[in-house]
Amino acid sequence: MSQLHLQDLFKVDEVEIIYRNRIPYQDRIQITQPATAYEVLRVNWDENRLELVEQFNILMLDQKNTCLAISDLATGGIAACLADPKIIFATALKARAIGIILAHNHPSGNSQASGADLTLTRKLVEGGKLLNINVLDHLIITSHNYTSLADAGLIPR
Repeated sequence: MSQLHLQDLFKVDEVEIIYRNRIPYQDRIQITQPATAYEVLRVNWDENRLELVEQFNILMLDQKNTCLAISDLATGGIAACLADPKIIFATALKARAIGIILAHNHPSGNSQASGADLTLTRKLVEGGKLLNINVLDHLIITSHNYTSLADAGLIPR
């Protein structure tokens, strides 16, 4: 085999990780309670989809619970949305997040957690422990209110 052909066999793509936070530290909002997280999420949620389809977002926080970023990670159908843990944690790691707040909407207007919501939350809490990323809360959002799983005592520690 020629040297040129061998080099072609071993070509691989490169993954580059870049992070830039354009908001100065002093201008970032601190999330100290679920109501603040809800307000940040509602301001940034696509209002036209809130009562149409389920969407899954995360707030990424630093060690002082200052909001680094928000990410819209998945859009589903009327009654479900597939939130991939690999995408959730890849996004949090890229933003250098120490903590995350999970959030998804219920287009039905019912803000109560389903069994699937609780299962996903437990799974993400356990995954976060391996990566030293604390899952601080999971908010279920509707157009008029929200439920905080942390406030309800449903975030395992």
